[in-house]
Amino acid sequence: MDYQPRPIDTRAVSLPEELHDLVELLAESAHDQWALLRFSQGWIFGPERDDALKRHPCLVPYSELPDSEREYDRRTAIETLKAVVALGYELRRRP
Repeated sequence: MDYQPRPIDTRAVSLPEELHDLVELLAESAHDQWALLRFSQGWIFGPERDDALKRHPCLVPYSELPDSEREYDRRTAIETLKAVVALGYELRRRP
């Protein structure tokens, strides 16, 4: 396989602090979307991940995730927002 990931270059983009709340909302939503998919596939909460039994310790509300898992979702949200800006779009809240 010769797959070479080439994400949108966001190195020159910095997000304003005012987007912190948006990042958290998007991170929580991403977790909830992932959890919905897992539940629809028959997964349930389990203290340890077990692919054969479809158990996962992160099938809990976002607020109950370990910080390392929340940070993963935040990073996804941040990089998505930065990609939007890098592609020439503006992020602003309607009045």
